[in-house]
Amino acid sequence: MAAISISEQAQGGSIPFDIDKSAAVISNDPAKIYEEYRYLRKECPLIHTSQYGGYWLLTRYDDVKRAALDSETYISSVRAVVPSDPRGIRRPPLNFDAPAHTPFRTALERTVKPARLRRLREPLQRHAEAELAPLLARGRGDISAEFAANFVARMESEWLNLEPDVAPKLAITAASWLNAWRMQDGETVTTNSQKMYQIAQELLADRRIHPRDPEEDPASSLLLERDAEGHPLKEEHLIGCLRQSLVVGVVAPPILIGSICNHLSKDKELQNRLREDESLIPAALEEFLRLYSPYRGFARTTSKEVCLHGKTIHPKEPITLCYTAANRDPEVFENPDKFILHRENIASHMGFGRGRHRCAGMPLARLALDIVLRVILRDTKDFEVDGELQYSRMPELGIISCPMRFVE
Repeated sequence: MAAISISEQAQGGSIPFDIDKSAAVISNDPAKIYEEYRYLRKECPLIHTSQYGGYWLLTRYDDVKRAALDSETYISSVRAVVPSDPRGIRRPPLNFDAPAHTPFRTALERTVKPARLRRLREPLQRHAEAELAPLLARGRGDISAEFAANFVARMESEWLNLEPDVAPKLAITAASWLNAWRMQDGETVTTNSQKMYQIAQELLADRRIHPRDPEEDPASSLLLERDAEGHPLKEEHLIGCLRQSLVVGVVAPPILIGSICNHLSKDKELQNRLREDESLIPAALEEFLRLYSPYRGFARTTSKEVCLHGKTIHPKEPITLCYTAANRDPEVFENPDKFILHRENIASHMGFGRGRHRCAGMPLARLALDIVLRVILRDTKDFEVDGELQYSRMPELGIISCPMRFVE
């Protein structure tokens, strides 16, 4: 007999809905989480849970979008992620509000302009081909934990202009840090975070002596910026921003790549269609971003009392903007749980967030995903899942281990 979700039991009238026991906050299984989000959007669009120290969930598209765009009311400087860093550390730009947030955002966006991306395409394609080759030689491998994790470390190294030998170390360190974060293991988080801080410190020190073109180099771009009073940005914030940059690019892409490959394993018609016509890949990626957004959402706190859906959110109370739930809102996206190529309103998806804190690396992420999918499809005749999937813990949502079998 199939398990019945909390929302299904509540709808059946057998028990009251208990958010603290809902898959939306305690499960790692995407199917169960999407089911609970469906219930929450309809019946409890704003609800409070005591999990992770207590926070609100906002699940309807219009509410999430409105909150994301209202950076005066919904601020990021108190709490930007649930669960938060077990050590309470905050780094720019994620944990900063304007105007402090602005120079960091400006510096990072400067390094992902179209001209830079065109120059990055060739080396990133080489890295994708090189990282996929061992899996193809064996005929199998983990597309998320092995291929994607190694590729995104190479991507980060290219973007930040790190020495080539740093990428393998970054892949291992970031994976250890990420797993510890998900388990809220503060000691292991600190150990691996310090290693990444060391990389950031050495990078910044080098760029102070040997600055590069700010449109080609994030550290040099950051050194160019000034705060609202015209002063150079603080050393600790510069290092913190680079340390944050080392991580953000290695968390979400492997999850999304695993989810995409799992989807294409089940939908061979779509897999073959994309293989035969690569011009469809950009549109497919946008629908995959909507359907499999790798973060459940990012948090804010309110700067004042907010009354919404008959409830009151008090200042400093965390509220997670559930982008994954919003991206499957049937009021906005017809047949929201179905993959629809060339969906008319696909540009409305919030796979990269919205507002002031929309992903600064969005252009680079799109480029990397495009390259990865093209390389996988070009270098194979077929692929399918070949083992048990493993799913991410909060705050991400999706596949972190996706064993696959490949046919060349």
